[in-house]
Amino acid sequence: MLKEAIFHRPKQNWAYGYDDETVHLRIRTKRGDVDHVDVIYGDKCTPWSAIMTEPMTVMGSDELFDYWEAAVRPPYRRLSYGFVIHDGEQQLWYTEKGFSAVPPSVHLGLFEYPCLNPIDILKPPAWVKDAVFYQLFTERFANGDSSIDPSNVLPWGGKPEYDNFFGGDLQGVRDHLDYLSELGVNAIYFNPIFEAPANHKYDTQDYMKVDPHFGSNETLKRLVQACHERGIRVMLDAVFNHCGITFAPFVDVREKGIDSVYKDWFHIRKWPLEIEQGIPTYETFAFEATMPKFNTANAQVKEYLLGVAEYWIKEIGIDGWRLDVANEVDHQFWREFRQVVKRANPEAYILGEVWHDSLMWLQGDQFDGVMNYPLTNAALDFFVFGHSDARKFADTVSGLLAWYPKQANEACFNLLGSHDTVRLLTLCKNDKRMMKLAVLFQFTIAGAPCIYYGDEIGLDGEFDPDNRKCMEWDTSKQDRELFAFHQHVIALRKQHEVLRTGAFRVLLAEEDDSRFAYERSDGKERLVVLMNPAEQSSVVVVSLAEGEWKDAFTGASITASGGQYSEELAAYGYRVLVSAS
Repeated sequence: MLKEAIFHRPKQNWAYGYDDETVHLRIRTKRGDVDHVDVIYGDKCTPWSAIMTEPMTVMGSDELFDYWEAAVRPPYRRLSYGFVIHDGEQQLWYTEKGFSAVPPSVHLGLFEYPCLNPIDILKPPAWVKDAVFYQLFTERFANGDSSIDPSNVLPWGGKPEYDNFFGGDLQGVRDHLDYLSELGVNAIYFNPIFEAPANHKYDTQDYMKVDPHFGSNETLKRLVQACHERGIRVMLDAVFNHCGITFAPFVDVREKGIDSVYKDWFHIRKWPLEIEQGIPTYETFAFEATMPKFNTANAQVKEYLLGVAEYWIKEIGIDGWRLDVANEVDHQFWREFRQVVKRANPEAYILGEVWHDSLMWLQGDQFDGVMNYPLTNAALDFFVFGHSDARKFADTVSGLLAWYPKQANEACFNLLGSHDTVRLLTLCKNDKRMMKLAVLFQFTIAGAPCIYYGDEIGLDGEFDPDNRKCMEWDTSKQDRELFAFHQHVIALRKQHEVLRTGAFRVLLAEEDDSRFAYERSDGKERLVVLMNPAEQSSVVVVSLAEGEWKDAFTGASITASGGQYSEELAAYGYRVLVSAS
């Protein structure tokens, strides 16, 4: 066995509390290199004779490694443990001391998870893994109150530009809650709605005030109440990395310079404030001069922004915050942010916008989940761009699931498009069959799926601003077949808990082939997804457990002969099978 490939360390995603009684342990080995792995474990304060053994299972494999996992319950919360790695007749013990051909006989030198302290465990709100989000770009969703339209408002449905307005508002959202309920979503993610000059509202002017062109604070409160009556949660966008140049403290800095009492609210590199060769002399989001970056280590800035976070939860009743450009804000601010938010509402969802590996934000002291862009990119590469075969895609997905604790994967925000990306249908070159496969995967993998407004009825669009078109409300111009498909996958996810909390296992994924099959299982139910993303029909063959199976969409019975199931799937075809274990 290749020792160099074997890896484990306590904490993070390798040893973590899953709940108040359970610790998940993981170890990495070279792919296909060992027969099986056991974990030996016990309490360091009990006799060695009380040591226990738990077999590990492969939770997934990527190109290079197998990831083994076991769940153990330390009876006294203290946990000492090591691993026994088996390869044929060879056995290798792996502890904090390293490798040994001789088994340990004392606790000293084992790995340690010193104490399973409930306060240290990442505990996302339970409702998040059951959520189906709908992302709303308020200015482009619906105009419900023309009396508050901007003076330069354009007729609904015109060509979107960086600086034009069509009058979308919060009343328009409330007017279409029946539509959202019909679709089946149970959570809304709003792009920024606070007062700001731009149509996207990421250049905040007043964090304590709903933009007057969207309505008022009271309008939002009534909307949140109406959503809650329908079982729909509401999450707002918190733009705390930066503000807009019309934000009062920054206006004061521009006017008074180094004499401003707010000068330390921002990162000023050089006085006076100006643009030198296209780069501001103050730090900003990217190099956008209209979006100066906050100094979130400043006590006054923290007091102000944490007060904002608390206000909208306590006074308006929102259910969570999506944190814009979260990876560029210091970790200490987010730790204090979590404390404030969870005191206001322990069930509030804290979602970070991070486009890369986010493990250090998911340790229980900062975020509940992150926007799962690595999974987004993997899915688009496979289903849309054809950049990877099934084997590479399966390896990538399995590797990503090993990145984070299980509860973090369940609370991540899975998207295929947003206000920052090309529309999914456009990426698919208007091929709905291709789009459906990507969406089906999105709804059958761990994490809370999100639909970008209008994707469900066939809105298309290139990069911003074209991806921010007005919602189409003329049903004769909506793709109702695509709408029905989204209804079906939403209902499927809601009906089968295994899709929200079950284990993931690849059943079919070969090199130089696009046929893909995987299973979700939880000990009570198994659900198998078969996919053929190729441009021609192809036979898909998988092994199925003994018992009765049915088509998850039609309810038709499925026959598996000798534990095998074979079906010819049309190009971009799929089948979802479900069985009671």
